[in-house]
Amino acid sequence: MADIGRYRAEDRRAIEALYRRVFGHDAADAHRLKFDWQHRSNPANPDGPPLIWVAREGTSVVGQLAAMPARVVVRGREVDGAWGTDAMVMPERRRQGLGELLLRQWDASAGVALGLGLSESSAPLIRKLRWAVVTVPCLVKPLTRRALRMPNWSVTANRLVSALTLPFVKVVGRPRPLAAEIHLVRRFDDRFTALWERIAPKFDLAVRRDAAYLTWKFATPPHARYTIATIRRGDQDAGYVVYRHIHEPLGRVTLIVDFLVDPDDEQGLQTLLGWVDREARAADSDKVRCFALHAGFRRQLRRAGYFPIKSSLELIVKVNAMDVPASFYEQTDRWHVTLGDDDYDR
Repeated sequence: MADIGRYRAEDRRAIEALYRRVFGHDAADAHRLKFDWQHRSNPANPDGPPLIWVAREGTSVVGQLAAMPARVVVRGREVDGAWGTDAMVMPERRRQGLGELLLRQWDASAGVALGLGLSESSAPLIRKLRWAVVTVPCLVKPLTRRALRMPNWSVTANRLVSALTLPFVKVVGRPRPLAAEIHLVRRFDDRFTALWERIAPKFDLAVRRDAAYLTWKFATPPHARYTIATIRRGDQDAGYVVYRHIHEPLGRVTLIVDFLVDPDDEQGLQTLLGWVDREARAADSDKVRCFALHAGFRRQLRRAGYFPIKSSLELIVKVNAMDVPASFYEQTDRWHVTLGDDDYDR
């Protein structure tokens, strides 16, 4: 029977070997690149050991579950949370209960256990343990006739749909004037901590987005390059948006990774979205994609020309630090969760 314990420095090489075996060499190289950033530079884990649980049999590592610490606000109370990131078990040791043991260790140590993206192997276990699973809605804004192409359609069908929807795309994707001053920044300063403190009470669940966290998360990751745009009014920063441009099999996409404004500041969010539109066109993107759980933000996105599509991004949540009613997991309109909260965007 395997022993479950916290990560030790001497485990690192064995974990890297296990990672290569389970996920392949490319994924293992990416994991090695971001290990110190994810586990040692995280401001929610100051001077602490990596939040990793390891399954050992003698001197062999047969499984692991890593988590990314974060401060999380739950109905006005700030508690320690942990995003589950990399879970893996040696192939010949699967279906023997190791995954459940690792998951329970993560659960027992986190004030709030969270995860983005539910794999086929973990889904039955998560549902067995009765954790809440919430779909994070996806919204898309088309910018060119290529935006509505689908990989499972024939070339002829895609061309026909592109031609028929072009007038609609031109109306939805038309440029709009910006209503405030936009700045591109490389780091976040204390004004964003002040912004967070002002609007945090308006969220029932959200990761604490202060300057230290935002700088670590979006200005210093070694595995991705983001652009950060902020909206400024006078001497106050009123919000930000984080985005990047990516290539996909059927075109180019501008991905909104994270954003924050006062939920009541519709002009602020519309201005940030208008800026992203301009950047997307300059990058020759076919569409802009955004994941947003907060109902108010989704309404504003639709007013800006976004429309909902089927989403496969699922959020896993279990609050341990305080008692919450079952209805808490059903009433998610005031939860602010985006693609950038976890390490899902790799």
